[in-house]
Amino acid sequence: MAKRKRHLSLIKSVLGIMVVCAAIPPVTYWGYEVASAAGSAAVLHSTSDMTQRLAGAMSNRRETITFTYQGKTSKLKSDVQTAINQAMASDPYLYYIIDSYAFSYQGSARSVQVTVQMAYRETLQQTAYVNKQVKAILQQIITPGMTSHQKVKAIHDWVVLNLQYDHTHRKYTAYEALQTGSAVCQGYTLLTYKLLWGAGIPNRIVEGTARSEDGVVQSHAWNLVQLNGTWYHLDTTWDDPDPSPENGISTVYYMRTDKQMRADHSWTKSYPAASIRYADTLSKLVKQGGQAAEGYRKLQEELNYGLYEEGQVISSAGQVKQLAEAAAGAGKQSLLFRYRGSDKLLRQDLQVLYELGLNNLAFNSSPFEDTGDLKVYVTWK
Repeated sequence: MAKRKRHLSLIKSVLGIMVVCAAIPPVTYWGYEVASAAGSAAVLHSTSDMTQRLAGAMSNRRETITFTYQGKTSKLKSDVQTAINQAMASDPYLYYIIDSYAFSYQGSARSVQVTVQMAYRETLQQTAYVNKQVKAILQQIITPGMTSHQKVKAIHDWVVLNLQYDHTHRKYTAYEALQTGSAVCQGYTLLTYKLLWGAGIPNRIVEGTARSEDGVVQSHAWNLVQLNGTWYHLDTTWDDPDPSPENGISTVYYMRTDKQMRADHSWTKSYPAASIRYADTLSKLVKQGGQAAEGYRKLQEELNYGLYEEGQVISSAGQVKQLAEAAAGAGKQSLLFRYRGSDKLLRQDLQVLYELGLNNLAFNSSPFEDTGDLKVYVTWK
């Protein structure tokens, strides 16, 4: 379901950054030539041997990988391809920094020399830089006593605040993201992946598509995060809006279920199911009490999970006015609430805000989950 926005005055979109990501690295097969097998330092005898050899070489960013394969060669082309696929899949980070590869082999029916050519988007030295910077960032944003939930939020916020989307569609890596402060979704996702693992948070990279508000579908990537055995979707790219609301951080795509993500994201590969709503998880943790309960309550506030509470649903002009008066009185210049009513009624009820003397009033609204209600964001100066 595409997001909908409504405006009282001219205001740019808060959400809906379009993304472009790389897909699976292209492969070139050079073919098979019958000849005498050339000598090689490595003699391999199975697909698993080839996988191990290739994975080690790729981890060291070897551009040319050669070895001798001895055994049945009737299906060698598919066996080499399988070994390459398995080697890349052994390290998700490595998989997404491989730009392209090609392979060839020559020899006899029982012994051949295989040559694999690799091209990488990120060098070994650049990956070392990423690892060093990830460690430094985590030392800065992770404090003693933080729960895993708080660590995920700190990492999400750092990425959103420190990166900008690369509209040239040329920067795909975590290295480029850190060096220039800009990347496409793949760079966001790879850096988020590294930061989460560095903080001890298991996560995976999801490859799929996302649909913008105007219906355009493009390739996309994001993270799937595991906390206490439960999986949640985390899209730091789409949580980096332009222009930014207040502190520049959106949480629309923060720790979402499969159902919530499928509103505008899709994927075909098999990933762990994300079926538990994060708002319910935090509510349960708060009720459990203990020393960490206050931290979970703060997360609820930061994520605006009060919107899920029926007692806080707004349905009249008087309620809107009361909320705005309280917010303006506290020095705030924005208001977020859940509204029960039509777009037409919302516009009518918002007119009461002009009575408060607020300047440059603007708002946008979008469907709130599948409740039939609207999530309304109002700003003023």
